Amino acid sequence: MFDILQSAGWPIYFLLIASIVALALIIERSLSLRAKRILPRTLLEEVIRVYHSGKVNKDVVEKLEQNSPLGRVLAAGLRNVDAPREVMKEAIEEAGRAAAHELGRFLTTLGTIASLATLMGLFGTVVGMIEIFGAQNATGANPAQLAHGISVALYNTAFGILIAMPTIFFYRHFSGLVDGFIIEMEQQAVKFVDTVHNHRK
Repeated sequence: MFDILQSAGWPIYFLLIASIVALALIIERSLSLRAKRILPRTLLEEVIRVYHSGKVNKDVVEKLEQNSPLGRVLAAGLRNVDAPREVMKEAIEEAGRAAAHELGRFLTTLGTIASLATLMGLFGTVVGMIEIFGAQNATGANPAQLAHGISVALYNTAFGILIAMPTIFFYRHFSGLVDGFIIEMEQQAVKFVDTVHNHRK
């Protein structure tokens, strides 16, 4: 492995750093963006049950807020449970925007790494080509320098593509997950608002 890194030249170290950061972000997002952590299955029913029982208090709302992103959205509704429908919806939407921002955390960085990896690979290729042309002199080509230039060009291109492909896949996968979670949170929040205001009538 160390021989490959030596053959690939100094540009490969940028790609290695990018791959480590990308892997760390993929692991972090895989653990954070789990459905049961974002949208606990029975949470809405439990919140509606607490609302109907009339046991809504500060402790209940704070506990709900710490439960999950969906919990924070529903907690914003519970805080404004006696307010007009529009005020309640506005509070929920504000909490929803904050939750969406949290869910999308690090995705921009992941997308940037996916884009930069191919460019860094191309940069390494250019460095390798410069070495290849530098191997030419009046007496002919220096075989060792020529071989090293070719290694730098090819290894960096390959590593750049190798890093970019899975990073793009996970970036799109996580973006789709976040979009789905946001839609589901919106639907559950609307159900909660409807339940509260239908109960008032």
